[in-house]
Amino acid sequence: MQRLTSVKLFKVGLLAIFFGLLIFFNPAGFFNPFRNIFLDVVLPFKKITYTFSATVEGAGEFLGSIGQLKTENEKLLSENQILLGENAMLADLKNENADLRSQLNLLPRNQFKLLPTNVVSQDLSGPGNWLEIDKGSDDGLSEGMAVIISKSILVGRIGEVAPKSSKVILLTNPKSVVNVATVQTGAKGVIKGEYGLGLIFDMILQTDSIQSGDEIVTSGIGGQLPRGLLVGTVQNVHASDDHLFQQATVVSPLQISKLQFVFVVVGNK
Repeated sequence: MQRLTSVKLFKVGLLAIFFGLLIFFNPAGFFNPFRNIFLDVVLPFKKITYTFSATVEGAGEFLGSIGQLKTENEKLLSENQILLGENAMLADLKNENADLRSQLNLLPRNQFKLLPTNVVSQDLSGPGNWLEIDKGSDDGLSEGMAVIISKSILVGRIGEVAPKSSKVILLTNPKSVVNVATVQTGAKGVIKGEYGLGLIFDMILQTDSIQSGDEIVTSGIGGQLPRGLLVGTVQNVHASDDHLFQQATVVSPLQISKLQFVFVVVGNK
């Protein structure tokens, strides 16, 4: 029974296809009335199909435009970030050049031969207390040379020397000992570092006059450092532990962490 039904459906289908083809091709215009009816029936479906295809195409174009806009926005964002980076570098370079010009105007160039150097690294908190600069023995530097900034402020002395770089031992380094004197009274002694914590003016004779606010400069004793380089200002004065000498804490005008370049005194004029 089921097989008979399938055969009947198959035959009906073939007949429907046959008549459909006759109506569509319409030989000699015989099926014009049927063909018109057929076209009228399928017209709404054609409209729906066309509208759907147009919508899909439009959606595809819209999605494509979104993708293009996203790509262009990413490109613009990347270009903007590059410009921001370049502007920051230019601004930093401008500030650096202005700072350098300012220091050059305040340096004692009429007294010393100076070699400008860039600070490339530093250890301010550790026990070493040093700066590394980008000049070395190839540039004529040697151990013990004075390192200064504007207004003849002493930063430290050249320690380890390599062909292309050197380490500057800061005044706050515990290994640093510098002969100094006060500008106001000529009281002499030595400046010692306190493990990065500050400076101590030590070995001052009890008979020497010294008070808060006195300026401390290098004395030139020993011949290693030029005379008259500024070290700092006396903050307070007290007796040494053995009460044989006076001591004073000294405040340096330097902000070591902000130094970008320093000058090495390579000789006198």
